[in-house]
Amino acid sequence: MNFRQVKLWTALITPMDDSGEVDYESLETIVRKQEAAGNGILLLGSTGEGLALTIGEKSAVVQSVMKMNPSSPVMVGVGGFNLKSQQEWIGYCNRLDVDAFLLVAPLYSKPGPRGMEKWFRLLMDTSDKPCMLYNIPGRTGVRIPPDIVGHLNGHPNMWSLKEASGSVDEYRAFRERVPRLPVYSGDDALLPLFASEGCSGLVSVAANVWPEATGRYVELALGGKLSGGMELWKKGAETLFSVSNPIPSKILLMEKGWIKSPVLRLPLTHDELTDKSPLLKADKEILNWYLNEKN
Repeated sequence: MNFRQVKLWTALITPMDDSGEVDYESLETIVRKQEAAGNGILLLGSTGEGLALTIGEKSAVVQSVMKMNPSSPVMVGVGGFNLKSQQEWIGYCNRLDVDAFLLVAPLYSKPGPRGMEKWFRLLMDTSDKPCMLYNIPGRTGVRIPPDIVGHLNGHPNMWSLKEASGSVDEYRAFRERVPRLPVYSGDDALLPLFASEGCSGLVSVAANVWPEATGRYVELALGGKLSGGMELWKKGAETLFSVSNPIPSKILLMEKGWIKSPVLRLPLTHDELTDKSPLLKADKEILNWYLNEKN
């Protein structure tokens, strides 16, 4: 599968056992679910708790998935604020058969536009793979200016942008500055709005728990054929962010029997969500919607 043709990338959770260690058996289960649905797989993003894992654990996760030889393309998250560490991580993954990298804006340090441009350029220089830049100011504390994306657009490893600011105006600004660059929605609920203005696809949290249904949602939204499902998907996505992501997704995945434990790495904990009933209701409604759309 050519990764550039993938319209839906799942920001995969990293399953853990009750003691907080990576659960590789459950990892294979959810990788195979995504593979069966034809979704791209993003490892070790914020949904995958990449920053909560040691470098050894991150390496083991990527190695484990690549040994599964999935038919789905694989993208690996790169995030932090230590340049050398990120370059070493990219260098390690360069030696594996991954397809692409997701480069998040530098965390915590809140750089200006010159520092941010140099940061991304050096990371892309280090990479042997195409790169998706990731604008998510709610987590990083800083937005990627559209002009910076424009300056970087000629780099041979500049492939695309994931826009997750939650702002349609921000999305439009990127589209105006780099009209030919593929831009993916990083927000499940905003996909229909982004799709109406030419986005290329979705990097999804919801696809963890609804892999096939989310694929159909993306197909309909990009084709301008999503009608009655828009409000349903908005509410469904909201349940997955009722507390910090990926807490609800892990709880629902355990309820579905796809992973063995909802445990996360602190400071995240599944104890934050005390009422599972909205999740279970959303799960039933989304799956019923998918059955109707499929038939």
